[in-house]
Amino acid sequence: MSSEDSRPTEIPPQQQTPPGTIGEMTPTPDHGEDSYAGSGKLVGEVAIITGADSGIGRAVAIAFAREGADVVISYLSEDEDARSTAAWVEKAGRKAVVVAGDITSEAHCKELVDRTVRELGGLDILVNNAAFQRTYEDIGDISSEEWDVTLRTNIYAPFYLSKAAIPFMQHGSAIINTTSIQSKSPSPQLLAYATTKGAISNFTAGLAQMLGKKGIRVNAVAPGPIWTPLIPSTMPPEKVATFGKNTPLGRVGQPAELAGAYVLLASSEGSYMSGSIISVTGGEPML
Repeated sequence: MSSEDSRPTEIPPQQQTPPGTIGEMTPTPDHGEDSYAGSGKLVGEVAIITGADSGIGRAVAIAFAREGADVVISYLSEDEDARSTAAWVEKAGRKAVVVAGDITSEAHCKELVDRTVRELGGLDILVNNAAFQRTYEDIGDISSEEWDVTLRTNIYAPFYLSKAAIPFMQHGSAIINTTSIQSKSPSPQLLAYATTKGAISNFTAGLAQMLGKKGIRVNAVAPGPIWTPLIPSTMPPEKVATFGKNTPLGRVGQPAELAGAYVLLASSEGSYMSGSIISVTGGEPML
């Protein structure tokens, strides 16, 4: 039986309080804990990954560590999940630095980069992955405060972090942003979130051109429906139960299924890729 055949396809209705935790999810997401095998693609590299406590960020942290990178685990307040991610990084024989804090603050973003350089000696890879998402049926239900938080988390923070990180980066360094299929096929219920993901795609394309002369590559990964704590904590239970079933592959994706895309973009194997968006959407087209 292949690993794909063993992945769960049925998700029962469930709901959590935002931002959600891995421990309350049924089934438990696959972050590659038992499956990802590294091959030395990132030996000696230092990476910051935002939203690395769970979901895609945790899968990327595990993969990067098994490829040889030391990892800074940036997260908001999910302490238990973040410590668990750090344990997987350390189990791979790499250093893990765990940093809680709000990336909507430019001061925190700058300190996150400065601490990385102080404690790990440099910075080679920045993964702007953390995101804020909520579901609404009517624009009148979206408060101005929530619209602001969504934009500050999903697009201001990547700007703040990139601006702080670039002075420490060298030729061959990489910035990887997490956009979404929502950037091309927005769901009306995710109006604010989808708006920011469109902005991230454009930010990626523009920054890639700006940094080309420095040899710093900027790319993005566009997930489709992926089973992370964001889903049961931001969608109604009945939508959680059908999440991902409308894709051509007929199921939700697991965080582990995106890790390889981030490794490619971070490593020398992606050395001629900049301004690219890799879609991992279960077959849904990025038109």
